[in-house]
Amino acid sequence: MTPSIQANHANQPKRTSQAAIDALQQRFGKQLSTNMTVREQHGHTMTWLANQPPDAVLTVKNKQEVSEAVKICHQYDMPVIAFGIGSSLEGHLNAPHGGLCIDMHQMDEILQVNNEDLTVTVQPGVTREQLNHYLRDTGLFFPIDPGANASIGGMVATRASGTNAVRYGTMKDVVLSLEVVMADGEIIRTGSRAKKSAAGYDLTRLFIGSEGTLGIVTEITLKLFGIPETTGSGICHFPSIEDACGAVMTTIQMCLPIARIELLDSLQIKACNQYANLELQETPTLFVEFHGTKNGVNEQAELFADIIAEFGGSDFHWDTNEAERKRLWTARHNAYHAACALKPNSSALSTDACVPISRLAECVSATAKDIAKTGMMGPIVGHVGDGNFHVLLLVDKNNPDEVQKAEGIIGRLAERAIAMDGTCTGEHGIGQGKQKYMPKEHGNALAVMQAIKSALDPKNIMNPSKIW
Repeated sequence: MTPSIQANHANQPKRTSQAAIDALQQRFGKQLSTNMTVREQHGHTMTWLANQPPDAVLTVKNKQEVSEAVKICHQYDMPVIAFGIGSSLEGHLNAPHGGLCIDMHQMDEILQVNNEDLTVTVQPGVTREQLNHYLRDTGLFFPIDPGANASIGGMVATRASGTNAVRYGTMKDVVLSLEVVMADGEIIRTGSRAKKSAAGYDLTRLFIGSEGTLGIVTEITLKLFGIPETTGSGICHFPSIEDACGAVMTTIQMCLPIARIELLDSLQIKACNQYANLELQETPTLFVEFHGTKNGVNEQAELFADIIAEFGGSDFHWDTNEAERKRLWTARHNAYHAACALKPNSSALSTDACVPISRLAECVSATAKDIAKTGMMGPIVGHVGDGNFHVLLLVDKNNPDEVQKAEGIIGRLAERAIAMDGTCTGEHGIGQGKQKYMPKEHGNALAVMQAIKSALDPKNIMNPSKIW
């Protein structure tokens, strides 16, 4: 725990009255829990930020229950925090003022699939793996893949992206409309299933990435995509991070329709080898995937091979075999756990940044050198096709020197990315952990965001003390 984090987020005044708890108990009975263990589980955060549990946890089954609960909280000025799966990386789910956590995991119905329109409507508790399992016989799939089996509602809240973003975009690109419970309990719909609209403000994208500070999403309508005829996955190694990033930049600039292009530095490859009993060359490595027809995938792979040859890429091999592809991407998706195993008694602090693709090599290289200079252990992985990369710092929280070094690395990375006309977070979100970088990134536009928050949530009950 760092002093600055404690100062910002500990000992916040509680805003929950017993009258509010009693009203919720009377309406929802056993659906409401005030058990401390349950509360701490829902103050969960996958960082070293202190756990700040809510005063009560309500497990809901439908949008009417969400609406009724929010109306009670609005009446008593009680904070409300929505909870999906719990994979928060920046303290989004903490309750610094106490309040009610609304657990959405039982709202997990897939409501409507429209094969002809390539759309699906789901409740927020549906996970991405659950959705794709359901769709497997339709010839369609949902492409956004942040790695974790996140809930769709949580992915909306944090504007998630992931390994497929380079070809299919992020959540802001695949959400057509939302149903949202507002701060007073009213339910609104932000759009329709039409692929475009010129009617009024784009409320859908206002709520995407709002981290539960403007309302609680209860239904999501998504775009779907056809499962490609052929999928090929491959791997190649490079002499340096600069060479790997150079190959990525050229690939994107040549408009090669690559589906995934992931960077793992040499330390991360070492971690994957140890964790999954692999024998990969421990140098900066790109994992890639091609989607299309059989001939199209072959052509993409040939063009990619020509590109990487210019940057010293070696041992490029790819395969359309399903088992081999799963083995490759399982290693990539297990990168977090593999990295944690490098230093078992440490705490893992995951951070991310995103820059224009032309500045990627510079930003990643400078960050790697910064980590090396401090003597810290911090593997780097990245969805580098869209300029986004992650650092997982392994820190002994009981060592003040390591804590100070880790904070320095994170701060310098955020400021470096912003200075390169990028952002302090490409997909993790702000939550509590990155609030201090918001003024530098947004300037006076931050006041516009705060005005929107005040207009839609004048009592400041929706996930308060987040984002700023």
